Amino acid sequence: MRVVVFSKLLKQKDIPYVQTLFDVLHEFGIAVYVFKPYLDALQGHIDFKSNVGVFEGYLDFKILNYDFLITLGGDGTILGATTLVRDSNVPILGINLGRLGFLASVSKNRIQEAIELLINGHYTLEERTTIYLESNNPLFGEVKFALNDFTLLKRDTSSMITIHTFINGAYMNTYWADGIILATPTGSTGYSLSCGGPIIFPNSGNFVITPVAPHNLNVRPIVISDDSVVSFEVEGRAQDFLVTLDSRIEKVTSDDQLAVRKGDFRLKLVQLQDIGFIETIRNKLTWGKDERNH
Repeated sequence: MRVVVFSKLLKQKDIPYVQTLFDVLHEFGIAVYVFKPYLDALQGHIDFKSNVGVFEGYLDFKILNYDFLITLGGDGTILGATTLVRDSNVPILGINLGRLGFLASVSKNRIQEAIELLINGHYTLEERTTIYLESNNPLFGEVKFALNDFTLLKRDTSSMITIHTFINGAYMNTYWADGIILATPTGSTGYSLSCGGPIIFPNSGNFVITPVAPHNLNVRPIVISDDSVVSFEVEGRAQDFLVTLDSRIEKVTSDDQLAVRKGDFRLKLVQLQDIGFIETIRNKLTWGKDERNH
């Protein structure tokens, strides 16, 4: 088995858990490759009991047949990893060293158990829909997709913006707001949720459009089919605005034409046998618990 280990940074408090991961991978004889910037950060802090290879990016998936990519961090780390995985079909296992972790669902205290379950095939693969941005001007280079969401936002403290929204070419609504979010089911538990959007189950075949601080109180989030193409025209007092794909940001102007559709590929997330979407949202949102008497 070959795995890639990916993270954005190494925190002092996380070193014992990172060491545990590499010790367990060595114990089971798994070939390990580490994302180069992260490997540089690990030098002098982690005791590698066997040689590890170097992973540099998306093109490496074309050379070696990796079985899994393991992330160490939170949901943001998984979003960063997706820009490397892209359409390679390599499943992602997220070990949560962060806080909430809807995507990175494996607790850092279960590292050894998680690797054992992985080796023994006691897991499922959840395929998650992506979204793809089409624009008349080049944006986001080769990585024009997102796992969580697309957003169109005002800049800094400028006044609200006007966003004309179309579905499959038909005019739907004009939003006077701080911005708008188009989220996948995966992204429904992220920024969209904090702005009042609904939680959507994975593979439900939907997108959700959620306004950010809308001026009109009768404007609410709306759920649409993920076969829809949603296009936007934006205007406002400022000269430019912000668009994001997950955590990546670009500037646009009123001259930019933006359309979002379902991506041509899905990303695969590893779910261990006892950690599914229902268990994750119930635990993370403390559903079914009465904290008033504790």
